[in-house]
Amino acid sequence: MRRDSARTRNRKRKKNIDTDYPKVHKILISMVTCLLVLFIIIAIFYYFKNRSDYQNLIETSKQELEQENQENKDDSSDEEEEEPVDVTFTLSAIGDIMCHNTQYIDAYNEDTDTYDFSYVFDDISLYTKTADICIGNLETTFAGEEVGYSSYPTFNTPDSLAYELKDLGVDVLSTAGNHALDKGFDGLSRTIDTLNAADIAHLGTYKTEEDQNKTLIKYVKGIKIAFVNYTYGTNGIAIPSDKPYCVNLIDEDLMKKQIDSAKEENPDIIIACMHWGNEYKTTQNSTQEELADFLFQNGVDIILGTHPHVLEPMEKRTVTLEDGSTKDGFVIYSLGNFIADQNAEYTRDSIILNIDITKHVDGTMSIDNYEYIPIYMYKDSTKSKQKMKLLDINKTIYNYENYIDTSISESLYNTLKSELSKIQGILDT
Repeated sequence: MRRDSARTRNRKRKKNIDTDYPKVHKILISMVTCLLVLFIIIAIFYYFKNRSDYQNLIETSKQELEQENQENKDDSSDEEEEEPVDVTFTLSAIGDIMCHNTQYIDAYNEDTDTYDFSYVFDDISLYTKTADICIGNLETTFAGEEVGYSSYPTFNTPDSLAYELKDLGVDVLSTAGNHALDKGFDGLSRTIDTLNAADIAHLGTYKTEEDQNKTLIKYVKGIKIAFVNYTYGTNGIAIPSDKPYCVNLIDEDLMKKQIDSAKEENPDIIIACMHWGNEYKTTQNSTQEELADFLFQNGVDIILGTHPHVLEPMEKRTVTLEDGSTKDGFVIYSLGNFIADQNAEYTRDSIILNIDITKHVDGTMSIDNYEYIPIYMYKDSTKSKQKMKLLDINKTIYNYENYIDTSISESLYNTLKSELSKIQGILDT
């Protein structure tokens, strides 16, 4: 049997390779084409899938946003539909703020050449600082150091007292009093500027007629309060003829005009600060009573009296108006001295008066309760400086009786017991 030669075999292999190559090539091309088509199909699939997911995400976000807006709208509607409730606030009132020369000398710091009255209020400041609104009566001027600080009969006090009153929590000061013109119209004007700088609202004295025609309005817990203020006189100091507006005097025509103007502001309550009465008398006179009736009948709800330098009675009453309707009214004829260095009987006794007032859902107002914190202007003769201090009488008595404060002397304890009895005798009858 003939065997193929090596050359022949090689020729056959070459022929087979040449014959198979087109087949392999076609297979490879087909595979690549299939893979490419598959890749394109997969890419198209993920493109539309991701696009669908993205659209779904947008749609979901829109739905969530709409739902959140609807919920907020529902919450807002719920809030709007909440039942209205009564609102109660506490009004605190303090008496005459005087400053005799012994007081500002006691407050003077030689090292700093300044006046610091803050120590006077340490024992009672919590009550005034936490009040919803605190009202006092200014019985001095802030006419400036260049005029010279002075005491009775014409007062001029360092400006620092105004800032201490602000820190104490005093929100409103009545300034129509018998000492308003102690340093003339310039002193009156500078007093107003000082109170403005100290951020204390004020009424009763004015730099312009336009200011006099404005009603002082304060808001407490959304309750709108209007204030008016009048004095019986200015210690014989003539009101400038070209500035009759600078001090509000007690005059029924003026009072009615201003109360009517206040009522046009639609306040919830009107408070009158009255500088009236007889000095050092612990009972009101007939003029005070007649004026109180006049004020109540014309729209005033609460009357805070000052000037006598001693406490006078207070009462809550039901006021019957001309149309037969009734309302709550409250009057204290005199709050006494808040700070002063007078030595006549009762002049060192005073109170922080607290009145609870409610605005009901039907818009009516009621005076629910009133109480007072007895205070005493103590002068510690054992000290050379910072001798003046307002004492919380009840707290001091308690601290002595329970051995909480051993620095309280028996003499002071007995004095406070006696003064407390006097306060109660005037106010609790």
